[in-house]
Amino acid sequence: MKTLFLFSLVMLYTPIVFANTIHSSVLNYFEVKDYSGSLQKKDAIVYGLGIDVHYKDSSYKVNYESAQADTKQPPLKKDLNYQKIFFKYGYKLNDRFKFNINYANILHDNIAITDDGKVYGAGLTYTFNKQSSMNVTQFYTDYDDFNVYQSDLNVYYKIKINDIKFNLSSMIKYIDIDEENQNSFLKNADNSYLTSGIKLHSHYKTYHFGAGAYFGKRAFAVMNDGFKVQHHAMEFNSTYAIGVGKNIGDFVVRLQYIDQRATEMPLNNKDVKIKVFRLIANYKF
Repeated sequence: MKTLFLFSLVMLYTPIVFANTIHSSVLNYFEVKDYSGSLQKKDAIVYGLGIDVHYKDSSYKVNYESAQADTKQPPLKKDLNYQKIFFKYGYKLNDRFKFNINYANILHDNIAITDDGKVYGAGLTYTFNKQSSMNVTQFYTDYDDFNVYQSDLNVYYKIKINDIKFNLSSMIKYIDIDEENQNSFLKNADNSYLTSGIKLHSHYKTYHFGAGAYFGKRAFAVMNDGFKVQHHAMEFNSTYAIGVGKNIGDFVVRLQYIDQRATEMPLNNKDVKIKVFRLIANYKF
């Protein structure tokens, strides 16, 4: 019922905003995940649907995500399924400053104790010039048995060489975990994590190319500007990604491959390998 209510609200509001929008889009993505060396999961399928609306000095972005995973039984008793919703609002104060607020909710998880966890975020972007900007965002994640505080620093840089546009971004994430009630999820977890990453996106005519990497361990992290949250007891050690895409009229189609290494913390099962194939389709209006 909660999911139905949220989407009904979005659908009712959408036609009003559509009439006055600029450079906005709708989004669909589909992921296939393969787990190697895991003692809990075999594979998973993730589906996402979203809308990104820009109206005057405001921007609204909403994503809904649903996933199903085949698990190993035992130790788990049933297959996994979960649903999440993400929201971000941005407002341009002037040519230099823009602020953002984030919200996410794990609407349902039939296995994890992080079911109904909520993420709150607030941040500020400062634009130095047309080529560079910086964003600082603070996230707070509220679970029943523990809380997560995360500070993100992102630096963005744009450059054009001949007909090729480059967008380079670097980020640092500091994560602090506060255990309120002793629980199995935090067994073998560190109290805090510091991780860094870098992303590159290039655009040539109708073609796109992207690559990214994260270094350093992280757990229970908020990712992708607040549109991913890692709510299972898994400590990620490294992440590498590559992607290609193409504009086809008002559509943008992209294919990404992500390679991750992780540790299942309660079991202290190291060297879990996760391969993710993601297909993304945007329609711009």
